[in-house]
Amino acid sequence: MALLFLLCCQLPYAQEDVIKSSDSIRTEKISEIILTATRTYRQLSSLPMPAQLIKAEEIKSINALRLNDLLSEQTGIITVPDFGGGEGIQMQGLDSQYTLVLIDGVPLIGRSAGTLDLSRISVGNIKQIEVVKGASSSLYGSEALGGVINIITENPKSGLKGKLDHRSGSFNTNDSRLNLNYKKNKLGLNFFINRFETDGYDLDADNILNTVDAYTNYTFSGKVNYDIGKNTDIVISGRYFTQEQNTAGSELFTGQSNIDDWNTRLLLNHEFNSKWKSELELYGTGYKATEFLDDTEGNLVNESDFDQVLLRPEFRTTLKYSETGTIIGGLGMNHESLDRNDFSTNPEFNSPYVFLQWDSYLNKKLNLILGARFDGHNEYKSQFSPKLAMRYDLSDELALKGSVGYGFKAPDFRQLYFNFSNGVVGYTILGYNAVNTVIPQLESQGQIANILVPLSEFNGQLSPENSVGINLGVDLKPTSNVSMNINLFRNSIDDLIDIRIVANKTNGQNVFSYYNINSVYTQGLEYNLSWKPNENLRISGGYQLLFARDNDAEEAFKNGEVFARENPTAPAFQLDKSDYFGLFNRSRHTANVKLFYKIEKWDANFNIRGVYRSKFGLFDTNGNAYLDTYDDFVDGYSIWDLAINKTFYKNYELGLGMDNVLDFTDPQNISNIPGRIIYGTLTVNF
Repeated sequence: MALLFLLCCQLPYAQEDVIKSSDSIRTEKISEIILTATRTYRQLSSLPMPAQLIKAEEIKSINALRLNDLLSEQTGIITVPDFGGGEGIQMQGLDSQYTLVLIDGVPLIGRSAGTLDLSRISVGNIKQIEVVKGASSSLYGSEALGGVINIITENPKSGLKGKLDHRSGSFNTNDSRLNLNYKKNKLGLNFFINRFETDGYDLDADNILNTVDAYTNYTFSGKVNYDIGKNTDIVISGRYFTQEQNTAGSELFTGQSNIDDWNTRLLLNHEFNSKWKSELELYGTGYKATEFLDDTEGNLVNESDFDQVLLRPEFRTTLKYSETGTIIGGLGMNHESLDRNDFSTNPEFNSPYVFLQWDSYLNKKLNLILGARFDGHNEYKSQFSPKLAMRYDLSDELALKGSVGYGFKAPDFRQLYFNFSNGVVGYTILGYNAVNTVIPQLESQGQIANILVPLSEFNGQLSPENSVGINLGVDLKPTSNVSMNINLFRNSIDDLIDIRIVANKTNGQNVFSYYNINSVYTQGLEYNLSWKPNENLRISGGYQLLFARDNDAEEAFKNGEVFARENPTAPAFQLDKSDYFGLFNRSRHTANVKLFYKIEKWDANFNIRGVYRSKFGLFDTNGNAYLDTYDDFVDGYSIWDLAINKTFYKNYELGLGMDNVLDFTDPQNISNIPGRIIYGTLTVNF
């Protein structure tokens, strides 16, 4: 155990402009430093795995409000709508539930239906956003199957400073933000307040409900840094988010939904000597969501309560045993609980874990990373998650890199403990662990006609979804102002958790539950190019080619087992392998382009950005349960945004912008694109 404590990891989140890079023996000013990929400071351009960095300068210049505004413009990432106007993401073709989202290195919770709503995260106090692609469970455990997004917030800076921002725009959307900063001697303080409101929007006048109802939310966050001694410091931070949304525009229903989201973190850092540092982190977070819907008579139609809490202590150490070699590791415990209606119990998860990683330059050109993590759990099978990454610099201009890692996504509370019966239609959905208890109860009540799946199949444990992720890439920098990279990726997911019928009910409906089913894969290519001809102009672009498919479906098409009709009255005909398009809601092609220009003599800046998504299918429309070339598809589309900002008298800045310039909407298929948005901003620095 003593050896384990010596090999744990330091994760100093305070970012300085001048730091000592972990992959260099010299101290220098480096602007693009990333922390998430290895849990140590690394220069972005030196990493052996694919990663992206969104800096505060870009966040400010595009006048972004929420996290989803930023991520939708990154290569290989698209935002997808959730219920109630929220947004999750796809990354390398993987759903939102497979990407871990962190704030200052600690996880956010609140995936009531598998999606973490990114629109609840304000970007007003963000220093940078780090995106790491590929399986990252070797460092971060569950949910990092496809990658990690880490939001790094601002740290206190010397002096007393403040900033007040306001943005008003279409749909009566108003966003007000206040940043306060103070640092003197050993004490640093940073506080952030945000108020956001919108009238929502309605894309379909024929629907009695609005696409997104009006809502208001507030975010409060703070951070306190204190240097206890020469080699010891402490960081205390916290965040609270609250939102209220009312159901309107309907003559049939009235309702309300409320969200309360909080987290708090205490971080104690001690440097024993120039080679050995340790940290103790105590983290707690909670997410509570309640909603109800009444009819015109005041009778309750539907209600939902969701109250999740996560507590996590973690100890970490870094040992820099040479100028080019580092060993990091850590151990901790996740204690998670959920109180939710439609559950058979109030479950608790306990998951101890330990991780270890070796990062070294074997020579001046070759960097090797070996890491692994073990996660135990009281409700699902323990997981061992190894990872290997390598980078070889052929020259100062050209480098080859690659990584292979194991990632996993643990079964969530819903998949294990759900106990829901629809009072109108009459079907029932049960979590895996609830089947053996609830089915006999329903059978004794005369509700079960026959059992299709033996209850003995639910005596074991539901396995986590797991993946082997492979990334192979090339970094090329032919000149000082041109850089490009190409990355080939493949994610092979096994033990996919799906739903099936386990029993027939006497009312003609069914009982459903979850089980581990077939495997799927996503594979493709990502390409990024950046050109900065001078200090005032930067042009960048990215492209992703994606194939996302089900292995069993491919086999069925290959064997001639799938048929389709061009219309309901036409005869069925056999499909072949080339007719299989792939998984639902995936586009074969996505791309982005950005232009940023500074007009120094006017003390102004201008940018224009565009994203493109090719066609995709949301439903099987010809009745064969697969997405094939004869199904109906959502047409491809592009979104263009522009913004211009000008500074007056050094401390005042005005901005104008237009999002979705071409006013694209698709009410039937896409609910998170409301149409053209025109806005203005005002910033006051003091």
